[in-house]
Amino acid sequence: MISPTTTSQTAEFSALPLELPVVETFHSIQGEGVWAGTNAFFIRLAGCDVGCPWCDTKQSWNPKRHSLRTLEGLVAEARSANPEIVVITGGEPLMHELSSLTEQLKAAGLQTHLETSGAHPFSGTFDWVTFSPKRFKPPHASIYAHASELKVVIGDEADLEWAEQQSTQVSSTVAKLLQPEWETPSSRDKVFAYVLKHPQWRVSLQTHKFLGVQ
Repeated sequence: MISPTTTSQTAEFSALPLELPVVETFHSIQGEGVWAGTNAFFIRLAGCDVGCPWCDTKQSWNPKRHSLRTLEGLVAEARSANPEIVVITGGEPLMHELSSLTEQLKAAGLQTHLETSGAHPFSGTFDWVTFSPKRFKPPHASIYAHASELKVVIGDEADLEWAEQQSTQVSSTVAKLLQPEWETPSSRDKVFAYVLKHPQWRVSLQTHKFLGVQ
């Protein structure tokens, strides 16, 4: 006779995905945030319901437009790249259950990083979590305890207010960064001036765009 606990665990295990919709994978450097300049392998998952108007990866929004990839294949590709870190990004990666993928990556000896708006419940095991909350879809409460860095994209004054509001909900040890919105040149001056007056914040730039790499 199978105990209720065993049945529950089996059901939970079978619910974990063996495949995920993937927009692209690529080997480059981490262009943003605390780990900028680091050798990184990126897994860009499909699907996002946040709807940032300035998003530079809108092709990732509809998961049905992208093929499913096996977790085994993704891990093998990541390992063959021999990166310092593996970054799971999107889209909004937390739309998917990430426990199996991150467990397999870590079993392969890879360091796992997450880039997320936090708009969905947290899942997975990560060495670093870049939390980039958006006003368009507020974060799920489960994200705040997992944040390693808070990186807020700044387009206007309202984004600066949003950044301060979000900073009160993460640990005082979390790195806090403001990143100018690439298509809004005036945001660079706003961020620069703000950081000079608020030393708890740092500037994050999209260095991969300056370098002209992916």
